[in-house]
Amino acid sequence: MPLSLVAEGPLSGRVRVPGDKSISHRALMLGALAVGETVIDGLLEGEDVHATAAAMRAMGAHAERGAEGRWRVRGVGVGGLLQPAGVLEMGNSGTSTRLLAGLVASHAIRATFVGDASLSKRPMQRIITPLSRMGARFSGNGDRLPMTVEGACPALPIEYRLPVASAQVKSAVLLAGLNAPGITRVIESVPTRDHSERMLRGFGADLTVETLRDGARLISVRGEAELKPQRITVPGDISSAAFPLVAALVVPGSEVVIENVGLNPTRTGIIDALAMLGLEVVVEDRGEAGGEPVGALRVRHAMLRGGEVDPAIAPLMIDEYPILMVAAAFAEGTTVMRGLEELRVKESDRLAVMAAGLAACGVPVEEREDGIVIHGSGGAAVPGGATVASHLDHRIAMSFAVLGLNAKAPIIVDDARPIATSFPDFLPLMQRMGATSR
Repeated sequence: MPLSLVAEGPLSGRVRVPGDKSISHRALMLGALAVGETVIDGLLEGEDVHATAAAMRAMGAHAERGAEGRWRVRGVGVGGLLQPAGVLEMGNSGTSTRLLAGLVASHAIRATFVGDASLSKRPMQRIITPLSRMGARFSGNGDRLPMTVEGACPALPIEYRLPVASAQVKSAVLLAGLNAPGITRVIESVPTRDHSERMLRGFGADLTVETLRDGARLISVRGEAELKPQRITVPGDISSAAFPLVAALVVPGSEVVIENVGLNPTRTGIIDALAMLGLEVVVEDRGEAGGEPVGALRVRHAMLRGGEVDPAIAPLMIDEYPILMVAAAFAEGTTVMRGLEELRVKESDRLAVMAAGLAACGVPVEEREDGIVIHGSGGAAVPGGATVASHLDHRIAMSFAVLGLNAKAPIIVDDARPIATSFPDFLPLMQRMGATSR
């Protein structure tokens, strides 16, 4: 399904993006481990989250969408997950796979995870190592899918220092620790998104966070937990909000307000990165939803200044780098981004794919082993005139669709279907802002 977006005038309006994907996954999983009924409003209705819901149903929980998009999850309790009758189909969702592997790792069940061609290329060793130390057994295709996990019950509580900054690995170990006797500890030298910690506390888990002398964070969870059902309102996903935000930034004359966006301080790296390049995103209507800070983002067309994006913020915005590269393509001067090795093991090698796609669209770019250098157009339209491969990657597809909004010749994304994994309303939302599709 090819896609090409154009802007024949300024973009405008007030829009809302789908619910946060990271929070949606965790709400379904913890609701399935609570005893009683959890009610969730604003859940992301994307393919990745549906994969998580289907997996929880396969392991004994009830998870269904009701009227007006409200979801109800009746859990089985920690330790109560059942043996799934068939394989667990994860589609394109690395988050589902890694976090669910953590759940299975401390239950007396066996589950086989399968995924699409893109997910099947993604390495799983980073979760296999700690979960194996807890007693789980892994078999299948090395460190790739299909992967079978045989849980240990009782599992062994461990102390594990993350070798790389990864909220998924941290969360997998903490979820496994819920059903392990004793205290499971995770140490992270670099802070990552803390949705799991916030939500585990909300569901009643005994979880503490300490700062060590070296500045690292020590997260501890007491096992054999009893989780209580919750009412959760999922805020808008800032990773999704980044696309209309940058669209308004690069189309002359535009002004857009994106409402109800989650502003968890471990997720706002995209706002910080844009500030490093000279853009102030105005935050209005601050509040709270589901224990997470929220607000409305107002953004106007502006000229970015080239510069170096501090690599220290990479763990807080790794998913937003592709769309940040699009913004940098219109900056005045040269933008340097480093510390992006993690982009090479996402749904695609996002570093290589973005560099190749930008070059095909006439943007001067230099790919480096750990980053990228982009020479901006100074606000002028990029040449365009290319067909770009999405490589089954939703963020690549949306990034190049946004790039096409200010291009001299159309930019065509070869296959827009992967967008449905995280942002099924992307095209209608862009059209409400004033973009048109060809």
